[in-house]
This record gives sequence, structure tokens and C-alpha cells, in this order.
Amino acid sequence: MKPSLPRLQRCLPPLLILACLAVAGCSATPTPGPTGAGSSPEANGAAGTGPGGAATAAASDGTAVKSASTRQPQAGSGPRAGSGARAGSGAQAVVGTQAAPRFRGSVVTGRDAVRNRVRWSWRRGCPVGPVELRLLRADYWGFDKRVHRGELVVHRDHARRVLVVLEKLFKAGYPIERLKLVDAYRADDDRSMAANNTSGFNCRRVSGSSSWSEHAFGRAIDLNPLRNPYVTRGGRVSPPAGRPYANRARRAAGMIHANDLVVRAFAAAGWRWGGYWSGSRDYQHFSSTGR
Repeated sequence: MKPSLPRLQRCLPPLLILACLAVAGCSATPTPGPTGAGSSPEANGAAGTGPGGAATAAASDGTAVKSASTRQPQAGSGPRAGSGARAGSGAQAVVGTQAAPRFRGSVVTGRDAVRNRVRWSWRRGCPVGPVELRLLRADYWGFDKRVHRGELVVHRDHARRVLVVLEKLFKAGYPIERLKLVDAYRADDDRSMAANNTSGFNCRRVSGSSSWSEHAFGRAIDLNPLRNPYVTRGGRVSPPAGRPYANRARRAAGMIHANDLVVRAFAAAGWRWGGYWSGSRDYQHFSSTGR
């Protein structure tokens, strides 16, 4: 064993030197440099390459998800799972989206629901009584692009179907300037038309005739009459202010044209349009009888 002792002693100095260098290398502090990626643990964390970066990134992702889920988008409409930038863009789009207004419509019930509202448009001797009429309340889009609440009186046999028509017009965004009972104008049809008011029941005669109008039965509606005037064969326009709209090639809000969504909605309810008449044409007029 003695011969190997000197050899071991000769090996010890190099091993000690290597061990000291290894210890010195582990404890050495690098010279500080300018702030940047990899210059310090804080810098590495900010850049997302160290433990601090992982925590920061996780917090950022959590904020983005929370913003995006402020309103839950419909399936397939939001961004796919992926980068925070895309999630952020999706969040902005969702937050800026508002639900479309829902249509509200009803048939008012009650023995005196109609009687108290037709004090000008109904009188004794009319072909129908208040008990045969129904008051409708419904939302509609105004010319001001806002939702309004209106009223209309029609015959009880047609109340539900007319309500469906009004709902279709609302969902299509068709504008109605006014939807008031003709009693707001003391049952004066000329005043109601001049105000571009849409109305239904009115116990009156056909203009220039002794026959009852379909309005007297609650079976007709005049829709946006100023924009859809009555035009006689001889060229008389009623209401007079509607003359610019006697030109049916014109396109303007509230105008009705052959086979458009308004005509189709009424046709689905079994009502016909006066714009299809031969000779004189009543572009505002819809009725269940076609008269």
C-alpha cells in the first residue's frame, strides 16, 4: 500500500484547484448591465422567460378572459382560444354588441277596453259595436329609428292575425311614423292622414259614397298614409301633402311597393293591398276583404 501514497499526494493539488474554481464560478456575481431581457431576474420575469414572467403572463391571460366573458358570445361568434391579443379584440366586439329589442304586443281585454277609447270613431248605428272590436297595443319602429308603443283598433276576428303582422314589420325594421287611434284626431280621417298616422277602425262612409268603409267594420288599416297616398284615376291625391309620393318609383322610408315585405306580411294574414287595385289606387290601404 505504501507505493500508492505518493501518487495520491501528487493528484490532490490539481483536484483542489478544480474544486475551488467550481465553487468560485457558482458564487460569482455578473457585472450589472443595462435593463433588458436576461439582464436580471426581474427583467427575465417581465419578458416572460422566468418565474416572474410566468406569473405575469398568467395574470394577463386571466384579465383577458374575464373581459371576454363580460357578455357570453354565441357559439362560434367569439374568438378561438389562442393569443391574448385575439381574445382582447373579441372582448371589445362582444362588449360593443347590444341585444336587439324584442317585440311587445297584446290584445287588450275587458268589457270597456274599447268602448272608452272610441268615443269619436264609434256611434250608435255603426255596423259593429265596441264589443266586436279589439284594442291592440304594439311596439313599432318610428321614423326616428327608436322603438315606440302604439295602439290600433280592429275587429276581434282579425286581432291576433294583425298582431302577427305588426310583429313581422317590427322584426323587419319597417318604420311607422305614428300608430294612434283615429280618435286622437277626433275621427277626422283627413287630419289623421295628414299626420301620417296609421289607423284601423273608424265608423265612416267611403269617400263620396253612402256605403260603409271597411274601416267601419274594423277590417281595414291605412299604413303611413302620407307616404302611401290614395291616388284616383284622374290624378287626385289624398292626402294632398302626399303628392310627392304618388310617384311609386320613388323610394323613401315607410313607402310600400308591390310584393315587398309589408305586402307579403299582410298577404300571409289573408289581407289584400289597395295598391293592386285597377283605376284608382289606395297605396296605404290593407283590408281582409280586398275592398
